[in-house]
Amino acid sequence: MRDFEFVTLTPQEFDAFSSKHPQSNFQQTSAMGRLRAMDGIEVEYLGVRESGTIVAAALFETHRSRFSTFSEVHDGPLCDWRDREVVECFMNALRRHAKAKGAAQLSITPEAPYRLRNSDGSLIEGEQGAPADYIVDTLKACGFEHEGFTVGYTAVPRWRYVKDLSGISDEKALLKSYDKRTQWSVKRAASMGVHVRELGVGELGVFADIERQTAERRGFEYRGEGYFRRFKEAFGDRAHFMVAEIHVAEYVADMEAKRDALQAKVEALQAKQAQHPTTRTERQLGEETRNLEAARKRLAEAAEYAGDGDVLPAAASLFVENPRETVYLFSGSVERYKPFYASALIQHWAMLHLCVERGVGRYNFYGISGVFDDPDDEGRGVLEFKQGFNGYVEELPGSFVLPVRPVVFKLKNAAHRILGR
Repeated sequence: MRDFEFVTLTPQEFDAFSSKHPQSNFQQTSAMGRLRAMDGIEVEYLGVRESGTIVAAALFETHRSRFSTFSEVHDGPLCDWRDREVVECFMNALRRHAKAKGAAQLSITPEAPYRLRNSDGSLIEGEQGAPADYIVDTLKACGFEHEGFTVGYTAVPRWRYVKDLSGISDEKALLKSYDKRTQWSVKRAASMGVHVRELGVGELGVFADIERQTAERRGFEYRGEGYFRRFKEAFGDRAHFMVAEIHVAEYVADMEAKRDALQAKVEALQAKQAQHPTTRTERQLGEETRNLEAARKRLAEAAEYAGDGDVLPAAASLFVENPRETVYLFSGSVERYKPFYASALIQHWAMLHLCVERGVGRYNFYGISGVFDDPDDEGRGVLEFKQGFNGYVEELPGSFVLPVRPVVFKLKNAAHRILGR
C-alpha cells in the first residue's frame, strides 16, 4: 500500500523540487508565484509526498472576480504522468482543494510533451514520435475534459519550438548549427555595427516601447511597461531584458571602408579593361560596379539612420533562465531597422551566453501556431524565423478542464456564450 500525503509546500521546498524535475519550467517557480501575487492572484504551492518524499507539485492559482472564481495550473502539475496512482491522487486532491476555494473549475496545461515532431512539423518516426495518450487517458479518467488538439496561439502555447544544444561547446559550433540563411543574418548583423546588451531596470522603458510598436503592428496584446517591471522584480537575475542596438558611427565606418575598397577594385578593372579588353574583365567590371552602387546606396541610407541618433535600439527580447532551459518569452523589433537583422543576432547571443556558456542544453523558442502547411498563416513569419535555427517541435497535450462545481460551471459557460466571449 503506497503512502501518499497531500501537503502545502514552502516556496523553497517547491523550487527545490521544481528545479530538478524533468518538466521544470519558469511557470512552475516561486518567481512566477510572486509575479502572479503582484497581479492580485492567490497563489499556493501544493504537492504530494510519498513516504515523506515529494513526488508531485504544482503552483496552484485561484483567480477571483466579482462574477467568477476558478483555479489554474500553468505548465503543470509537475509529476510522473506514467505513474497513474500518483497522478490520480494529486488530481483528486487538487479538485477538492479547488472546490474548497469556491472555484467553478480547475484548468491545467501539462508540460510533458504529447509528441515530438521534426522542424517542419512532420512526425518523428519511432518511440520519440509516439503520442503520449496515457496523459490524456489518465486525466479523462480523473474527470477532466480535454479541450482538444488545437492549433493557433494560446496564452500557454500548446506548440513549442525547441533547439537541442547538447554537444555544442563554442560559438563556432553554435553558428554552424543554423541554416545558411540564418548564419548569414547573424554575421551580417554583427558586421553592421549591431551590438547586444542587457537593459538595466531603469531602461525597461526601451524594451516596453519596442514591444508596444510590435504589438500595434502585428495586432497582439501589449502587456504594458508595468508588467515588465513586475516581471523583473519577481524573477530578478533570471530575467534578461536584452536589446540589440545599431552603433551608427561603426556602421558608417564599415560602409565607407567597403565603398572605398570597391571603388579601388572598379578603378583597377577599368584600367585593365582599357589596356587589354576581354569579356571576362568586362563581366567582372559590371559586377563590381553594381556592388559599388549598392554600397553607395547603403552609405546614403546610413546617413539617414544617423539622423535618428548615435545608438539605435533595433530589437529587444526577454529571456528567462531555468535550470533545465532558457526560454525566449517576449520580443519586438523596429520595422525601420529590419535590414540590420538584429533579431537574429539577439537570439544567437542568448543561446551562446545563457545556454552554451552555462552548460544548458535546451533552448526554448516557446510558442508557434502549430500550422506548418499554410503560407498565409498568421504565424508563418515567426515559424520560419525560428526554423532558421534548426530545432524541433514539441506538441503538448493542451488544456484540460475539470468542472469542480458542475452547475456553476455550466451556468458560467452559458453566460460566456450569450455574451460572446
